[in-house]
Amino acid sequence: MVFVLVALVVLALLASVHRYVWRRFVGDTTAPGSTLRTVGTVAAFVLPLLSLGAMTSGRIGAPFWLQQVLAWPGFLWLACLMYLTLALLVGEVVRPLLTRVLARRDTAAAARAAAGTGTSGTAVGGTLAATGSGTRPRTEELVPAGRSCPSTSADPAPATAPAAEPEAEAVRDTEKDAPAAPAETEPAEAGPAATAPGIAHPSRRLFVSRVVGGAAAAAGLATVGYGTANVLRGPSVQRITVPLAKLPRAAHGFRIAVVSDIHIGPILGRAHTRRIVDTINSTSPDLVAVVGDLVDGSVADLGSAAEPLAGLRARHGSFFVTGNHEYFSGAEQWVNHVRELGLIPLENARVEMGGFDLAGVNDIAGETEGQGPDFVRALGDRDRGRAAVLLAHQPVVIHDAVEHGVDLQLSGHTHGGQLWPGNYLAELANPTVAGLEQYGDTQLFVSRGAGAWGPPVRVGAPADITVVELASRQA
Repeated sequence: MVFVLVALVVLALLASVHRYVWRRFVGDTTAPGSTLRTVGTVAAFVLPLLSLGAMTSGRIGAPFWLQQVLAWPGFLWLACLMYLTLALLVGEVVRPLLTRVLARRDTAAAARAAAGTGTSGTAVGGTLAATGSGTRPRTEELVPAGRSCPSTSADPAPATAPAAEPEAEAVRDTEKDAPAAPAETEPAEAGPAATAPGIAHPSRRLFVSRVVGGAAAAAGLATVGYGTANVLRGPSVQRITVPLAKLPRAAHGFRIAVVSDIHIGPILGRAHTRRIVDTINSTSPDLVAVVGDLVDGSVADLGSAAEPLAGLRARHGSFFVTGNHEYFSGAEQWVNHVRELGLIPLENARVEMGGFDLAGVNDIAGETEGQGPDFVRALGDRDRGRAAVLLAHQPVVIHDAVEHGVDLQLSGHTHGGQLWPGNYLAELANPTVAGLEQYGDTQLFVSRGAGAWGPPVRVGAPADITVVELASRQA
């Protein structure tokens, strides 16, 4: 029942986010009935269906070829959806600012235009004189050039006064033939500056929506492209020195290549595994530690993709512990398969190295199968005078490690957050997201992982393989 409720909440959230993205990228920027709107609307339905198919096809046992077909577009769209939404949310802050700037520019342009159409001066020599409003002829200025103005005094008109009658008749004829001036109250041509205060003109709203939408699309897709390149070029090598108080001088400088979260699956296959093996071998480690989440699928589908692991080279061998994803994929079969490839599984077990004890515990997810972590079995009867290094997929078991006197725990699981700002969410569920931290007398190192789960994208958390060099404080 709880699972159904969670699934419904997730579906509702996805539907809401897709509706918002459609509105900003399609509804606000295209005309109803246009080809672009039709294409955008179809994509808004097809892309989430591909994502749901990518997330569920492996769990429901769909053919592996179908998982591969759905994985790339489905998972990549999830990453695109995330960063497009984040970019649009930033755009919501920019949108009103840009609208206000454009409105002020339009107002200033209208004011300049109005200032340039003021009084144009009077006309003489038989032409109409324009007033400030440009509407009234002034007959007193329509006297032909060279004639004197009629007298305004009370004296009787001179004898030549009757001769002015033809002139008055000419004025009346001029008034009748002149075109009518526009009314003083006629509104100006409609435009962005003529809209009601507080309401953006439709053309301005369209312009702002296209500018903000285009910028958000460029930022979101560029981020996903950069993150995809981070995964496809493979992990980088990091190096860290960890001093251990109990480590003897003879073991000083012992190098462990730590790799986690390889996530061989429908997207990252055999070539991905080969890149990782080559990178590890290039460091010439003394020991290789594969700390869980090796695969996302069954041995039948991915056994061949994991085969390059047989090429790992280390003086003291390669060791493996399960992660939570192994229990989604058939943990027992994978433990047997990696053993065939030459890796040594540590299932709640311990081996003695030259200067320290190396232990490994099963992942917490194994508790559903009665195969969870057993610290007593792995560490209970050991000599605590010797240094102990523990392989455990999830960092959350650090408190058990402290209780059992472990000097160094090597973990993965977090991916370093994988997709920023996912690191903040990872911090809520894990004591350490990436790097080295101290808990009591125990040090915890968490790898960001060598692969990716879900979207083959990493932003702010590049993939890595870390060479941990043990240092003796006695040296």
